[in-house]
Amino acid sequence: MTGRSTPRSGEDATREYYDSSDVDAFYDAVWGGEDIHTGIYAHPGEAVADASRRTVDRLADRLAHRLGPDSTVLDLGSGYGGTARRLAGRFGCRVVALNLSAAQNERHRAVNAARGLDGLIDVVTGSFHDVPCPDGSFDAVCSLEAFCHSGDRPRVLSEAVRVLKPQGALAFTDIMAAEDVPAEALRPAVSRLGVDALATVAFYQEQLAELGLANAGFDDHSGQLVTHYDRLTGETAARTAELGGRIGAAYLTHLNENLPVWADAARRGLLRWGILHSGRPS
Repeated sequence: MTGRSTPRSGEDATREYYDSSDVDAFYDAVWGGEDIHTGIYAHPGEAVADASRRTVDRLADRLAHRLGPDSTVLDLGSGYGGTARRLAGRFGCRVVALNLSAAQNERHRAVNAARGLDGLIDVVTGSFHDVPCPDGSFDAVCSLEAFCHSGDRPRVLSEAVRVLKPQGALAFTDIMAAEDVPAEALRPAVSRLGVDALATVAFYQEQLAELGLANAGFDDHSGQLVTHYDRLTGETAARTAELGGRIGAAYLTHLNENLPVWADAARRGLLRWGILHSGRPS
């Protein structure tokens, strides 16, 4: 949904989805349970977890000029905390990790403590539609494939820009529709997200310009989508018997039906994916 609807319905669907024990088990077994993002693959057979970590590193590169031991970054839709831990470990910065799912946040805190990073990362349960932080709080704001769950993306972007310091950096990834693709063409794929449609690159760039962030760039990695969804589809199908011991039959059936739909949409050129990045002027 490029425009506005009711954020609450999308939030409820997102919270219910990510708090599910079936979803948690799938992301742990197939995705590695750390960085649950679209991957940037070195080769088609690379592990999903390794490719997902490379995505985090590429996004971090876009924020590097603003991050260091005295800086603070906000991670919107922080999931299991892989991005927050990577940023804190690489730059020594403080991270506020905002995420709807209490189940994910509990796991996030436990891993932070086990790795000695809990002093640098504050995990907050809340919504990116209403960021509980003052204006101009952060040197950088990031997000990886969370905005696709929003029913009010202009509001999410407005909140992200509001909490940026002057000259602060913004970088995020999202699953997006190719320009001029009708919402109906992608509805079978996006049905589980709790929204009606995906945003486009042009929509995000136009919204950021309206918020005063000029020259929003886009690192186009759309070509990775086919590899990524083929990897997920093949891995899930090949491991169905094993996964059946950890995941409910209904959800496993849904995965085996839904993942090929995403792969087909990517193969048909209906989707875009990459890193959008910009900065707030002084």
